[in-house]
Amino acid sequence: MRLTLFGYVLRTYVRFALGILGGLVLVFVVVDFVDRAKTYTGPGWATDAAKLYGYKALMAVQLLGPAALLLAAGTTVSALRKQGEVTAIRALTFGPTALYAPVLAFGLLACSGLIAFDEVVATHSGRRVDEITTQRFNRSRSDWTFYYTPKQWFRRGDHIFFLRAGSAQEGFQDVSIFTLSREFKLQRRLDAARMEWLDGTRWRLTGVVERAFTGEKHTSVKSMESAEYELGIAASALRIQPGRPEQMRVRVLREQIVARREAGLATKQFELALHNRFAYPLAALPAALLGVGLALRTNRRGHLTAAIVEGLLVAVAMWGLMMVCRTMVLTERLTPLVAAWTPPVLLVLAAGALWLRREGFLHMPRRWLAVR
Repeated sequence: MRLTLFGYVLRTYVRFALGILGGLVLVFVVVDFVDRAKTYTGPGWATDAAKLYGYKALMAVQLLGPAALLLAAGTTVSALRKQGEVTAIRALTFGPTALYAPVLAFGLLACSGLIAFDEVVATHSGRRVDEITTQRFNRSRSDWTFYYTPKQWFRRGDHIFFLRAGSAQEGFQDVSIFTLSREFKLQRRLDAARMEWLDGTRWRLTGVVERAFTGEKHTSVKSMESAEYELGIAASALRIQPGRPEQMRVRVLREQIVARREAGLATKQFELALHNRFAYPLAALPAALLGVGLALRTNRRGHLTAAIVEGLLVAVAMWGLMMVCRTMVLTERLTPLVAAWTPPVLLVLAAGALWLRREGFLHMPRRWLAVR
């Protein structure tokens, strides 16, 4: 009997989850297309737009998956309650666990799937969306240049590097290296036609012009065909990959965080993306349990409509909180770890409070303030 009930609730929840996710993705794609339809022109635009929105739909699955699990949990319990099946479950001496357990089981599976989906599918889809939008339809987001323009300025210790072209693997062309004192005064400038990595932190410069500044009015200039220098930076620190951090896989994100830190570049946004790769999908689990708790309230009215409204309110509140946390990370007022995991922790506390309240372990006063 217990397994039969578990399977019945599980099937109901999965059906609602898939249906709601499909509906949310469809609405997202249609609204986005209607909003941007004027920009899709040129020969074969329909085929290219279909590819673009195929990739956008895949991105929407990852983006809207947690919200779908939250809404499905509330609507599942509300549907069972409206048909009197929750009352029947109680009559059979089954407690709320009969409803929580299937949601928890599928939630764990779905969250793991969303993490893998984001890592393998959504990251690639995001890059393809940017490529098609920019190259085919000549449109790009306002931050395209910021993420996709190759980095040319780096700092490591007392050295500032201006690498105009090339890469750490193939070598850099047309480089300038400035050495500064503790007082931020220029001590030496190296200009070279080519810069190649040797080993460790040693580099070979070809076509070198070295200028040394030993005083306010004393400058020495020396030209060399080739020379080796200890520059205090390894080749790995200069392997900076362009692109949005949300579109990079976990391994690449970790490499970029280390490389950017060594090269003196900002890493907060990359650290936040790394934490969100796990925190955002996992937030769906406590959100779904919260949806079950809200739907099981004794004074509940409205059933399905109330479940949808409550789920949307929770989703909007969590989305707003994530945006606030992201902004605080970018302004260096909050660490990426705290910013990424604050919404899931709050959802866990809210779901736990509802459970404890229902089980009678948490008592809340009816009125906090007396009206005078």
